[in-house]
Amino acid sequence: MSPSPVPPWSGPLLDVLMRGALIVVLTLFCYRVFRPFIDLLLWSLILAVTLYPLHGWLLARLGNRNGQAATLIVLVCVAALLIPAYLLGASLTESVQNTVATIKSGAFAIPPPADSVANWPLIGERLHAVWQQAAVNLSGALQQLAPKVREHALGILGTLAGMGAAMLIFIGALITAGIIMAFGVEGHRSARRIAARIVGTQQGERVVVLCTATIRAVALGVIGIAFIQMLLVGIPFVIMGIPGAGLLALAILLLGIMQVPVTIITVPVIAFVIVTQGASVETITFAVWTLIAGLSDNVLKPLLLGRGLEVPMPVVLIGAIGGMVDSGVIGLFIGPVVLAVAYRLFWEWVGNGAVVSERSAGD
Repeated sequence: MSPSPVPPWSGPLLDVLMRGALIVVLTLFCYRVFRPFIDLLLWSLILAVTLYPLHGWLLARLGNRNGQAATLIVLVCVAALLIPAYLLGASLTESVQNTVATIKSGAFAIPPPADSVANWPLIGERLHAVWQQAAVNLSGALQQLAPKVREHALGILGTLAGMGAAMLIFIGALITAGIIMAFGVEGHRSARRIAARIVGTQQGERVVVLCTATIRAVALGVIGIAFIQMLLVGIPFVIMGIPGAGLLALAILLLGIMQVPVTIITVPVIAFVIVTQGASVETITFAVWTLIAGLSDNVLKPLLLGRGLEVPMPVVLIGAIGGMVDSGVIGLFIGPVVLAVAYRLFWEWVGNGAVVSERSAGD
């Protein structure tokens, strides 16, 4: 009696399928366990790659003590975040308390609007009516605006709470980045081995260099744009005598680094200047300049994000914008890296195919 035939799905094929299924299950389980820490790790890697040249500069002056150099960088960065935030919070609290006390005492008075305000397009008549009412009866105007102010205040408090949570995550990422920088040599060696395993030995080093350069270019571009924006907005604040102009400028710098629109500061400041100093050529010029300066990052990003890279600037810009739309602030860094690596690998593949075609034609 002949033995029964072995099913085609048994034997080596079944072993491969079972191993593949186990690998998928293990990968999914590891992802679920590690998912709460993904953003923290990504921010840590981005900060470590960005700050590592500074770590190398300090390392040569601290006797090659990796731990001390990394700790010093982390402490300076944390202080640069917390000290301005504390000063800004204290200044805002004091300003609010003084404003409330002044309004309650009746010493605060709003000058009546000029007749030309009513001729402003779109909002002129409505703004003139509200302004006139506030100048005549400030307490009554505040009572009418109280429900709307309360509604928007809750949204602002929610935004501030989100910013506070983001700052805590950022501080945690800085501490983790310090640990990564302390083991930077081993980390770079591991990155090269992983890249060589994925894209081949010849391309592995180029992929690591490209990822590093892209992260640093985007990070320095973001910080540089935030610094330029701080100067464009902060200097007019000082010229116009805005209370706490220096702290507001620091807040604009932090908001620019975190990719939060600075209009949440510029618009209230413009309203404060117009209310306190009246509508004039000087205040209108200040308002127009401040609005343009607050939106200047939309023009500066295409100019600075792709500098010093082998990848064309549109690729980096599309990656930054698309990544931010898809994944928020962290996508601003991940998007350009992924798109830049894909761009280089694609053209390497095209180039290799062209070489093979030319050799075949020559034979």
